[in-house]
Amino acid sequence: MKATHRFAELGLACVCLVWGSTFVLVKKALDDISPALFLGIRFSIGAALLAFIYLLRDKPGPRPWTGGILAGIFLFAGYFLQTLGLRYTSAAKSGFLTGLSIVFVPMLTAAIYRKTPGVSEWAGVALATVGMGLMTLTSLQFEIGFGDALTVGCAFAFAIHILLLAHYSKRMPTEWLALLQVGTCAVVSLATCRILESPFVRWRPNVWMALAVTSVLATAAAFLIQTWGQRYTTATRAALIFSLEPVFAWLTSYVVEREVFTGQALAGAGCILAGILLVELKPLARGVSVEA
Repeated sequence: MKATHRFAELGLACVCLVWGSTFVLVKKALDDISPALFLGIRFSIGAALLAFIYLLRDKPGPRPWTGGILAGIFLFAGYFLQTLGLRYTSAAKSGFLTGLSIVFVPMLTAAIYRKTPGVSEWAGVALATVGMGLMTLTSLQFEIGFGDALTVGCAFAFAIHILLLAHYSKRMPTEWLALLQVGTCAVVSLATCRILESPFVRWRPNVWMALAVTSVLATAAAFLIQTWGQRYTTATRAALIFSLEPVFAWLTSYVVEREVFTGQALAGAGCILAGILLVELKPLARGVSVEA
């Protein structure tokens, strides 16, 4: 079981690598496609792939629906706010603010379950949060713009999504839960795109590339792995692993857009990695663990 636990958390880290590397790709695509329409097409393709996988591995039959639909609604909220926010803020800053979900998860866990993570978990979350700030904040003044506020809302939605997966992944078949949440996100995206925006698309290569990468790797594969991985770890530990996403987003921004590779950013990445190691090695006294 311990080997499975480690392998599951490694899988979550790989998911972060995929998600973090798509920030720049999506930002470029949004010049030629509206956010909700992009999400609707992306998640529709992802749902079709997951339906194919589900039918290969299982036979259709009575299954619980509630958990997958709830997860899908908050998944849509998180992605829509993040995708819309990317139009008004930088890819690196979007990665940082999205990563604030690691702060919201233990706070929501404590409020809902009346249990708190251990000292090592809290210290790891604090270190990772400081690290994200060092990676993206260039001055002592932190100004929240429109795009930043949208992305903070996305972080809160993603935090609830992590908690829902932590709960339902232990109670529902992995392929079914992954399919339901991605399918729900697709339906809501397509149903609301004309309400939330004036949908448009110009079928240019950057749009095709973004849809291909995000629908296959960052949606179908990523959410299948995340749904399976959260079965074997806690919500707080999963959220902390997801703090790697801005590190990968920043590295991609550096490679693709030549964003400045500073000592401050390196120190921030080091803090995030140190926070994760702190939780893994648990050198501090442990508090009450959470099985949410």
